[in-house]
Amino acid sequence: MTSDDRAPGRRRGAAWHVAPIALWALVGASCGAPRLTLPTGPGEPAADGASVVAEATAACRAVSSLVAEGAVSGSVDGRRVRGRLHLGVAEPASARLEAVAPFGQPLFILVARDGRATLVLTRPDRVLEHDDPGQVLEALTGIPLDPADLRATLTGCAEPPAVPDARRLGVDWRIVSSATTDLYFRRDSSSASWRLVARVRRDAGRMGWRVEYQDFAGAFPRTLRFVGDDRGRFDLRVALSQVEHNLPLGAEAFRVRIPAGAAPLTLEELRERGPLGGLDGP
Repeated sequence: MTSDDRAPGRRRGAAWHVAPIALWALVGASCGAPRLTLPTGPGEPAADGASVVAEATAACRAVSSLVAEGAVSGSVDGRRVRGRLHLGVAEPASARLEAVAPFGQPLFILVARDGRATLVLTRPDRVLEHDDPGQVLEALTGIPLDPADLRATLTGCAEPPAVPDARRLGVDWRIVSSATTDLYFRRDSSSASWRLVARVRRDAGRMGWRVEYQDFAGAFPRTLRFVGDDRGRFDLRVALSQVEHNLPLGAEAFRVRIPAGAAPLTLEELRERGPLGGLDGP
């Protein structure tokens, strides 16, 4: 690969520009706030499920790409995490994540495109190339997302079931369910518009987890919280800033220059390092 590993989106500079802020494991502030309280109970059938989904996802469905900074705090595998990521995603399933040290080159760069992922670690130089970006992304972050899921998640979007099974719990809540996912929509008190505020996953044989959306700027969330059913596994808050939608990100944005002499890294070795842990040193 011969592409530059620096930021592609320079229209505003800082939207992707590498800033001197590290992502590191430390004892510090965490996601100690309580989780969003979701309504419970069987509810009753809702005939307006399709229109609620359409209204809540109209803006995010128009987003083809997103570039942002993400301030990360919380814990993964019991290890406190605090720092900053630079994020870029584009349809249908391209992604780029960077974490940078206080000085010098990024701690890691992950790019995914066309069903292939490349991860470069810089302390020491190691490289992982793999045909399953979802496995690499999960091993790196601890969250079971593939690049397409990541794009939908960062934009506050979700693919509804082909035949929505919608329930109403009170006037201001709708739940749209499939075999593996519950989408929670709430009517905003100020605008009276519907918003997707939580997505709960229940994959067979795996730990359940949820993503919550808060701090909306217009139709888009600026804070995302990822919480596993076992909160010891992961409880991460990502505060987005300098967000830009629909920048023209070409293929070069999702390539990375592999350092000369970089030693191969296996997916199993990455898993052994632990999600987000151990990435700030040999």
